[in-house]
Amino acid sequence: MEFLYGLIDSLLPFEWTEFAYMKNAFLAILLITPLFGLVGTMVVNNKMSFFSDALGHSALTGIAIGVLMGVDNYLLSMLGFSLLFALCISAVMSSGNSSADTIIGVFSSTGLALGVVLLSASGGFAKYSSYLIGDILTVQPPEILMLAVVLAAVVLVWVLFFNRFLLTSVNTDLAASKNIRVRLVEKLFVVIIAVIVTISIKWVGILIINSLLVLPAASARNLAKSMRSYHFWAIGISMFSGVSGLIASYYMGTAAGGTVVLIAAAIFFITFALGHVGGKNRVR
Repeated sequence: MEFLYGLIDSLLPFEWTEFAYMKNAFLAILLITPLFGLVGTMVVNNKMSFFSDALGHSALTGIAIGVLMGVDNYLLSMLGFSLLFALCISAVMSSGNSSADTIIGVFSSTGLALGVVLLSASGGFAKYSSYLIGDILTVQPPEILMLAVVLAAVVLVWVLFFNRFLLTSVNTDLAASKNIRVRLVEKLFVVIIAVIVTISIKWVGILIINSLLVLPAASARNLAKSMRSYHFWAIGISMFSGVSGLIASYYMGTAAGGTVVLIAAAIFFITFALGHVGGKNRVR
């Protein structure tokens, strides 16, 4: 980490880089935002923004389970419950008995309510309310390493499975005719979303994490004219929003997560206007 700290000091000789917690937050932003930008493209394509929001809400129940089991690292209990939660939603949606938004709404409200009840019953809900808004400034070097490993793993999966993800999202029947195991591909994608949402909750916050998944990709959709440019735009917008939001929050004394989301939202509205003025060959 000392090498990275020295590199930041030499390349970015600004007031905010004088603090170790800001350097850690900056490195974390550089690792988290590409994840949001990359996976967010498929979340938007598949109209799964409500799904990722439900996973964020389930984090409270994961924390509560960790408290009840005496687990010191709440990430483990959150990750375990989030994966189970995501696979259950996927399985129920596959049954076709109810509309997707209804099923996700039921799971989302149940997961949130169960977490609130379990944590309030133990008399310690206020202690965990920080997870609602998150704090990127609390990230530590071991967690930055974990984010780097997750980013590398997701990029590898994306390279190997992107065509299958894309074809499955466009037409499941066509994907099946190409000998793609549609259900397995869908479950792999929801697992990726669950992992990214869960590991980011502590620093981004339950209330706004879905915004960081959706807004950069939605902005990129307004500008991109091909799938390749769609991904580059989404990752670029996500990283720009993250870095500029972190720096702006330092000078304005505001919450980093909320500031990042506001910048991402401003970019969306600008690209929305440009998209309406500029062309009709955007990615659909």
